[in-house]
Amino acid sequence: MALPRYLAPRVVRASIPSPTPVADALRAHEGLARLGERLEASRRRLKVIAPALPGSLVASLQPGPLDEEGWTLLCANAAVAAKLRHLLPRLEALLIQSGLPGRIRVKLTQR
Repeated sequence: MALPRYLAPRVVRASIPSPTPVADALRAHEGLARLGERLEASRRRLKVIAPALPGSLVASLQPGPLDEEGWTLLCANAAVAAKLRHLLPRLEALLIQSGLPGRIRVKLTQR
């Protein structure tokens, strides 16, 4: 039976699969899983050094990339970066005591 002319033809649309949660995607892909592990290791390092930082300095920091050469701390401005550079020996010693060796690099965030 044909549809009457005044009714538009029925369009069948492809169904959209439900989105995959980010955490599941990170676990499913080998490269993304390693990236997730590095992100967690970077956050863990910031938690280790946070008690040694004065005042509200932690609020001006973000954990940065972690690679074979060391770990990067991202700073909100040059004043925070200068203060961190003075504290680097103490912060690196804290990381070594926690079993997380590596050099700390200090960089400004891009705006």
